[in-house]
Amino acid sequence: MQPQFDLKDPRLETRIYGVRTVLAICLVGACLAVILTRYHSLQIKGYDTYSTQSEANRVQLQPLPPRRGLIYDRNGILLADNRPSFTLSVVRESVMNLEETLAELQALVPVTQSDLENFREKLKRTRASEAVPLRFRLSEEERARLAVNRFRLPGVVVEAQLLRHYPHGELFSHALGYVGRINEREARELDETDYRGTFHVGKVGVEKFYENILHGDVGYQNVESNAHGRVLRVLERFDPAPGSDLILSLDYRLQRAARDALGERRGAVVAIDTRTGGLLALVSTPGYDTNLFVNGISTADYAALRDSLDVPLFNRAIQGSYPPGSTVKPFMAIAGMQAGLVTPESTVADPGWYSLPGSSHRYRDWILRIRGTGHAPYVDMKMAIAESCDVYFYELARRLTIDRMAEHLAPFGFGKRTGVDTTNETSGVLPSTHWKRQAMAQPWYPGETISAGIGQGYMLASPLQLAVATSVMANKGGRRVPHLVMSVDSEPVALEEIAPVDVPAPYWEAVFDGMREVVHGKRGTAKALARGIEYEMGGKTGTAQVIGIAQNAVYNEDEVSERHRHHGLFVAFAPLDAPSIAVGIIVENGGGSSAASPIARAVIDTWLESRPKAG
Repeated sequence: MQPQFDLKDPRLETRIYGVRTVLAICLVGACLAVILTRYHSLQIKGYDTYSTQSEANRVQLQPLPPRRGLIYDRNGILLADNRPSFTLSVVRESVMNLEETLAELQALVPVTQSDLENFREKLKRTRASEAVPLRFRLSEEERARLAVNRFRLPGVVVEAQLLRHYPHGELFSHALGYVGRINEREARELDETDYRGTFHVGKVGVEKFYENILHGDVGYQNVESNAHGRVLRVLERFDPAPGSDLILSLDYRLQRAARDALGERRGAVVAIDTRTGGLLALVSTPGYDTNLFVNGISTADYAALRDSLDVPLFNRAIQGSYPPGSTVKPFMAIAGMQAGLVTPESTVADPGWYSLPGSSHRYRDWILRIRGTGHAPYVDMKMAIAESCDVYFYELARRLTIDRMAEHLAPFGFGKRTGVDTTNETSGVLPSTHWKRQAMAQPWYPGETISAGIGQGYMLASPLQLAVATSVMANKGGRRVPHLVMSVDSEPVALEEIAPVDVPAPYWEAVFDGMREVVHGKRGTAKALARGIEYEMGGKTGTAQVIGIAQNAVYNEDEVSERHRHHGLFVAFAPLDAPSIAVGIIVENGGGSSAASPIARAVIDTWLESRPKAG
């Protein structure tokens, strides 16, 4: 008989079961405790923090860039506007792998190296939640390609934006300037709040000078988005305040007439409304297409502009400094009369050359190589201005001295900035003994006074300064600060006047007579302008040497390279009895004043066709 074994121990099993039950209850209790603790942390203790973060994932604050102010000419012709354009942008926080995304985008649409550089630069100073532009002005085909692939490009946004456009391109390039992408230096200087969502800023000219007015105020909107960053709805919106519109004193007709008259030559034309100080034309040739700069000019295009011998980026009208040549002679005549050294009837012997007392060096008159003698045995002020007699003004300069010359010419605006409302204006040079000591640490020599007396040597002026000085002459001493902007949002800009140049009326009349003879006299240096003219003009021709000529050498233009030929200058105002326009013109290497004077006639004719009222 086999022995029997009991395989179960109820008491042991009961004990084991009890232990396991307790352990399971403890484990479940511990898990519940952790869950409750975490729940308390999330829902009660950290409620404010986590609800804010959750809301931030769902609701985003987006900047709304303002519309940039428009720019018009005095007759309402649009000079700078904003055109809708589609921009490809990337939101960094929504992109899993930025480099892979950029590679995919480059496979879909053309992206230049310049685009990438600008994108990476902007990325450094933009918040992760904001869209950073990669490509502007997407074509319809490019937008379609991106839309088809939208599902695999999280964080990639195609937005409609307004971009600056200049309808007339090169014609107003130096007058308006242009806007361009904000660079790193500008990003540090600009107010981040004011420029959130804005990628462009005025770089030069009116666009830069009036940046604060043109830019406007940024707006904001709260939007609800999904997990992919796509906007579902707008919860709240604060509209941006658009920039102010500017109306310039510039006249499209005169700007076009001046540009056409200059043609392919290098030079500048400035025309001023003598009654208001408003600039009617400001042309510098060659110019450039300002639209190239709006979204970042290509390396090739910029190199072509930068390396051109004609320097198209240089604004000759306000940055150029040229010897004014004989255009300074009417002002010298005023200075001589004010100093009590000459009268309109005073005469100077003119053999065709001049020598300082005790010197054998001869300063030649330009007429000598043509006639072999002077303008006449004796020359008075009227003839000296009309025929541009150098000998007369050599003698006057010697008696006047360089310091008194500077004293009397300064009120006309020579040697200092005019204060025009644009950027990069030059001050020119009005030499004096003090100026030379400061600039060169050298004494002044008598022969340098002789050269300054006919606008040569150290004396330099911009075409704008010449036009401003001529406007003061036309106004018989009345002075106003020249300006480009005539009104802001239809509100006229206050005219800024300066104390007038106090000169007795007979002195003005004497110089007017001489300037009239320049154009309307039988031997005037610009008598060709009078053919078919229906009004009277006061003018003065000028020629500025580019290279020196030896004492006994003869200047032969045909034997001199084009870039070494004389500059041609001309200043004028009209109509003579009640001037409303003054002009200052230079044609670089034009060979003489005959290259510049017809341009003045074209501009003044265009202005006087309708005789517009002051504005």
